[in-house]
Amino acid sequence: MIRAFDAVSLPLLRWLDPEDAHRLAIQGLRFLPPIRQRTDDPKLAVRAFGLNFPNPVGMAAGFDKNAEAPDALLKLGFGFVEIGSVTPLPQAGNPRPRLFRLERDEAIINRMGFNNDGAAMVLRRLASRAHLSGIVGVNVGANKDSPDRTADYVKLIETFAPVASYFTINVSSPNTPGLRNLQQSAALDDLLARVIDTRERVRKNAGDSPVLLKIAPDLSLAELDDVVHIARSRRVDGMIVANTTLARPSTLREQARTKEQGGLSGRPLFRLSTRMVAETYVRAEGAFPLIGVGGIDSGGAALTKIRAGASLIQLYSALVYKGLGLVDDIKRDLSSTLLRTGRESLSEIVGADAATITAEDWPVR
Repeated sequence: MIRAFDAVSLPLLRWLDPEDAHRLAIQGLRFLPPIRQRTDDPKLAVRAFGLNFPNPVGMAAGFDKNAEAPDALLKLGFGFVEIGSVTPLPQAGNPRPRLFRLERDEAIINRMGFNNDGAAMVLRRLASRAHLSGIVGVNVGANKDSPDRTADYVKLIETFAPVASYFTINVSSPNTPGLRNLQQSAALDDLLARVIDTRERVRKNAGDSPVLLKIAPDLSLAELDDVVHIARSRRVDGMIVANTTLARPSTLREQARTKEQGGLSGRPLFRLSTRMVAETYVRAEGAFPLIGVGGIDSGGAALTKIRAGASLIQLYSALVYKGLGLVDDIKRDLSSTLLRTGRESLSEIVGADAATITAEDWPVR
């Protein structure tokens, strides 16, 4: 059924304005007919952040910003779904147009600007599914005009702790002015200290809430040293590597689109984001697991990201070009790799190539 859905929907959606197509895709998922979910290969199960993932393939934040269709996505085969980014107050985001396809590069540029329905509405939706199974993380961000952005993150931890499988602290979006400054040492240390303190304070009533930090791929290695050191010292549960990039590689073929402001995602981000996964992995020294995201569009790409150091992976941009069938393709390829190599789980190959990757020439930005 998924293959048939892709065959009909992909050509139609590509004719539409990208943001209109995205809206239609969300609506389509909300009204998807019942699907009998196939059981995943047990060898694909992953234990990370204190959670049991049925498979390592997740839907990245940015697709289902407002928690409108997490359960439909889980039924389509994702091992977990990350909703958001959510801000305390609703906000419209940046003016349209703000989402652009780079067709020949299989890439996307976006400058959405944390457009979302706000915490109150998203909380109602997540609370309505609280009786259901499945891992649904909440990606949290600060309002553009907030006088205290750190306080925004604290408020969101308090608000969503009872319904979030995990939290992602998003300080790496390039589309909210000044947000990436929260990756600087002093600001990040203060932010994580307050977030972790809040998580501990609400734990008694809300239960465990793993906290992950999502970083930009544009950090220098010296900046990455500081970020990982702070993440370890503040005992975050994991990191997501990486968000979209402000870089515009010279290899991009859709040159007219490269002038658009915003973050670049999709295939051109793969090498840079994978290098950052490996660099983060060797610095973390097993202190916490990583989620690898950026340019994953095949089973081979997923395997490369895992061997670079990712315990889990996330998709988004590739689905625009490959469709939802990509999820099953990746899982099938990962299962075949484990069978062929006689391994019992993906954990046996996480980070296997990290040292080699960090010794290579830096990817062209």
